[in-house]
Amino acid sequence: MEPRRSERISETLREELDELISWELSDPRIECAGVAEVLISPDGRSARARLILTGDGESQKATLEALTKARGFIKRELAQRLDMFRMPELQFEAAVGAELGPRIQHLLKRVRRGRPRTEDSQAKS
Repeated sequence: MEPRRSERISETLREELDELISWELSDPRIECAGVAEVLISPDGRSARARLILTGDGESQKATLEALTKARGFIKRELAQRLDMFRMPELQFEAAVGAELGPRIQHLLKRVRRGRPRTEDSQAKS
C-alpha cells in the first residue's frame, strides 16, 4: 500500500474509532481518553490501535479485554461508516504505560486549558 493512502486510512480509522469508543460503546469497563494513533500493516489486513487509557494497570487491562471482545461489533460499525474494500483486523494496545494512567486526565485537562506547570514557567523566566 502506498504511504499516502496508508496515512489517510489510518487517520480516518483513528477518528472513527475515537468517536465510536468514546461515545457509542456503553461497556462500563472501558476507560479510554482517546485513540492516539492507528498503525496499518503494509498489506492493509491488520491495524493496531494505540489507545490513551486512564486508570491503573488492572483497569487498563480490563479496558483492553473489553475492546478485544467488542472487536466484531467495532469492525462492523466501521465497515458501515467507511467505504473500504477490506476492513483490517483490529488489535488494541495502550499508548501510555500504566504508571501514567492515573495522571492522564489531569495532564489532558492542563493541555486543554493551555496552562503550563508553575515550575516550568518559573524556570523559563
